[in-house]
Amino acid sequence: MRLDHINQGLLNLLQAEFPLTSKPYADLGSGLGISEQEAIGRIAQLKAAGIIRQIGPVLDARNLGYKTTLVAMRVAEEQIDRAAPLIVKHPGISHGYERGHYYNLWFTLAVPADGNIKAEMTGLAEAIRAEAFFALPAVRLFKLRVHFALGGNGQAEAARNNSSTGVRQQRARLTPAERTVINELQQDLPLVAQPFADMSAHSGMDEEEFLGRCQSLLSRGIIRRFSAAVNHRKVGFTANGMACWIVPPEKVEAVGQKLASLRQVSHCYERKTNPLWRYNLFAMIHAKTREECQQVAAKVCAETGLTDYVMLFSTREFKKTRVKYLV
Repeated sequence: MRLDHINQGLLNLLQAEFPLTSKPYADLGSGLGISEQEAIGRIAQLKAAGIIRQIGPVLDARNLGYKTTLVAMRVAEEQIDRAAPLIVKHPGISHGYERGHYYNLWFTLAVPADGNIKAEMTGLAEAIRAEAFFALPAVRLFKLRVHFALGGNGQAEAARNNSSTGVRQQRARLTPAERTVINELQQDLPLVAQPFADMSAHSGMDEEEFLGRCQSLLSRGIIRRFSAAVNHRKVGFTANGMACWIVPPEKVEAVGQKLASLRQVSHCYERKTNPLWRYNLFAMIHAKTREECQQVAAKVCAETGLTDYVMLFSTREFKKTRVKYLV
């Protein structure tokens, strides 16, 4: 699909900050000088082309009481195809990739507060027939913002705020009405003039109250953002590299902030290590080629003096969606 300047601008707006208003598509169109109907039509075309995966909320899992971790597995090549449907069907897995490494299957896993994440991971490993596996829970978050800026230099946009935060289980206090809103909001936003009208009706609220509660959840960080999820490969970012460094404890903050400031980096975490995996600082790097990803990592090494790292490129994407957190 041809991405003219209007489509590029529309994708930038959809990723940055979708308007939580009664008529959001009219507001988006107004910002681009097009009609509401044209905005809806263009988004429908972008979805049909597989460029937009979905439009909806990105929630803070820990604020909702969920436990999360990154999981790595070693799976024999003949078992990879067996793993794929298990990854796709699991409701707690949002991202699942085959990567070019001895540990070749990587996915994110979330379970409710009363769930046992170790038991869930072990059960998956047994079903997949993994030869080895381990969890890499986050210790500190430096950046979590996926925005593929189109037009200009075409790089992934830097986060607005790159402050590091410790990752703790801190369940938010939610009213029954807020729980209703969160459960109702987690769907692909309909392409109609007033997409929140039916949601508010189903929630037993008028639209103004429903949207007000959405804005409150957003301001408190329970909703991280409301935005479009874009297929990065479809817009030219065909290389997806997970760079992992061994960083001394006293340097983690500085290097993490450095990585978070880079436009090509969408995610950056400090994670727990284990005897099988000594790398403690992770960054997702997106670029148009693997060479560009390697150049970003090499520049970080040159500027920080770090040399012990590994770059894992995704070779197959099994799943990329947003987990539905029921509260």
